[in-house]
Amino acid sequence: MKDVNFWELLRSCGPHLTKSGRIVAEYLTQHGEEAQYLSISTLARACGVAEATIFRFCRALGFDGYNEMKISLAQANVGPGPAISHQLEPGMDTADLCEHSSAAAIDAISGTRAVLDPHAVDQAAALLQRARQVFCFGQGGSMVLATDIWARLATISTKFRTVSDSHMQIITASLLGPEDVVLFVSYSGATRDMMDTLRVARQSGAHVILLTHYADCPGASLSDVVLLCGAEESPLDPGSIPVKIAVLYVADVLVLRFRLDNQELCSLSRERTSKALATKLL
Repeated sequence: MKDVNFWELLRSCGPHLTKSGRIVAEYLTQHGEEAQYLSISTLARACGVAEATIFRFCRALGFDGYNEMKISLAQANVGPGPAISHQLEPGMDTADLCEHSSAAAIDAISGTRAVLDPHAVDQAAALLQRARQVFCFGQGGSMVLATDIWARLATISTKFRTVSDSHMQIITASLLGPEDVVLFVSYSGATRDMMDTLRVARQSGAHVILLTHYADCPGASLSDVVLLCGAEESPLDPGSIPVKIAVLYVADVLVLRFRLDNQELCSLSRERTSKALATKLL
């Protein structure tokens, strides 16, 4: 990782960039703060260049890849530079922190509501309804969210399942068929383990529902339905709670749609599971 400030690095390397590289540099200079949230595909489209150009631009600046460049850009945005982020102050009153956290959660849900396609939710719910079995997958923090989604759906039917280990996920995917569904949670939609698992799932004939932030992410090309989370996550704040809230908001809409489309099953399941859990309460 480069220790030098991103903007200083850009200025020093600017004269040596190609014509297309200078286009990228100009865009980042003008849109530095919002660019830190963009996928490589979105940035390439915004600049009117190929993704390979963005990668070459990153290498020209001395970065190993796009994510390393985004982290450096985000770090530069919290200090002197074209864009300065408003940061939490160590001495802030706790009441102000409560307001800050509340506003962040509301913004995350509002942003997601703006991009979540009701038709896509209907399509995803239909796949869940027809499925023989549904596996909820993810990696890292996204696996925690996938487990939460599975736990909610598991109160309705035993056809909903989960596997946390990435090796077991790909093994499971290899044994799926056309009547099965993979519900994968990945904010970036661009992890190697996810792509490996989704490729195997599609080769097996299974359907894929992807819950992600980027409509143009690599995982979207392997998915039947894409459900979008609109919350922005800084490269310097991975696993942020507002983003998790936004993802669970999408999941809640999907679960509610599934429940309303299967009211008889859900009523019976609620009665049986409530009775079973009653013995666990003091």
